[in-house]
Amino acid sequence: MSEVNEWLRIESLDLEAQGVAHDAQGKVVFVEGALPGEEVQVKVLRRKNQWEQAIVTAWRRQSSQRVTPRCPHFGICGGCKMQHFHVAAQVAVKQRVLEDNLWHLGKVRPQQVLRPIEGPTWGYRYRARLSVRHVPKKGGVLVGFHERKSSYVADMRQCEILPPHVSALLIPLRELIAGMHARDRLPQIEVAVGDAAQHTVTALVLRHLESLDEHDLSRLRDFARVHGVQWWLQPKGPDSVHLLDPADTPLAYRLPEFGVEMPFRPTDFTQVNHHINRVLVGRAVRLLDVQPHERVIDWFCGLGNFTLPLARHASEVLGIEGSETLVQRSRENAAHNGLDGRVRFEARNLFELEVADLLRYGSAQKWLVDPPREGAFALSKALADWHQRPETAPGFQPPRRIVYVSCNPATLSRDAGLLVHQAGYRCTSAGVVNMFPHTAHVESLAVFERD
Repeated sequence: MSEVNEWLRIESLDLEAQGVAHDAQGKVVFVEGALPGEEVQVKVLRRKNQWEQAIVTAWRRQSSQRVTPRCPHFGICGGCKMQHFHVAAQVAVKQRVLEDNLWHLGKVRPQQVLRPIEGPTWGYRYRARLSVRHVPKKGGVLVGFHERKSSYVADMRQCEILPPHVSALLIPLRELIAGMHARDRLPQIEVAVGDAAQHTVTALVLRHLESLDEHDLSRLRDFARVHGVQWWLQPKGPDSVHLLDPADTPLAYRLPEFGVEMPFRPTDFTQVNHHINRVLVGRAVRLLDVQPHERVIDWFCGLGNFTLPLARHASEVLGIEGSETLVQRSRENAAHNGLDGRVRFEARNLFELEVADLLRYGSAQKWLVDPPREGAFALSKALADWHQRPETAPGFQPPRRIVYVSCNPATLSRDAGLLVHQAGYRCTSAGVVNMFPHTAHVESLAVFERD
């Protein structure tokens, strides 16, 4: 057990942005708010056999990378955990997390470390889910993110990672909800910012647990007119979402480098950081280096974020996604961009793939893989199984190059181990994508090639 007066040296940060140290007995201590290189005394809040969790009580040495958090709600709001750490150092830590995971979990070292993809560090979050609570003891309605490690809603009056015009809506939204009859039955507001006809569109999705009366609907319309937003109502699940005013302009986001415009609904999955997404798509397409005669498969294609730009270069692109609804939306997006003749989409459970499925979808020279946090284990294992026994799918030719975009370094590393050690690939490069500045979230991409 850590001694009260013991000085601990912080060695690194974990994936929760906690400082990691070892006490005199060698026990791991996770220290909230501490940064690498600092020497601290702590108060232990939680003890387990193998580790302790603590907070800082005193510093003997502070990191040169420690900065003053920009947001007045830092430390209370759970939305950001790393605002006290210089953003360049944040990226370096994320790069180390990626490299450590690749080696320790997959026994893979990339031949080249890619330059990190970086961009705006404030006002970047174009999608967010804000909780709503009517709390008379705190003076009325709260609208914002949850408090750190709590189900309570933080008393937020501004948010530095939301676009400034969205941050400025937090107080007006509190006042709006406070004056509605259904204020106790409105648990959340989702925010989505997009483009339409070359101007910004801000959509607010109000989840309501009971029907709204004319008084409340009138208040929403007045708010939309005054603040230049559009309201979507969600009485049940995501499929129930609909515009309050059907005449409002649809949302879209653009990938100008590829001449692609993608309409979307505010509850659709789109990247929260539009600038970083544009850079990421451009880099992924260049790393894949698609030639006009080549066929490409985009696994976990979503709405076509990579599929449609790839279709500008390849002879054919097949996008595969788990949801028939998403596949239909992707087809609509392809038609919207005049690409429906060069791309097709299929729905398939991508967590239950086998070698026979590789033959079913056919050979392709290049693959783009962009899975959710669970990773692409079944796909990677199918490639590994084919490599061990190619006679199980005669005629199939594996892709020469794979670009794997990941939102979880652990599952990327697991899949990289399969691709490198069992499927005949080399990891030629890998790097981080700072999609979520000031958070511990690590996005990355890796390139795999076979001779």
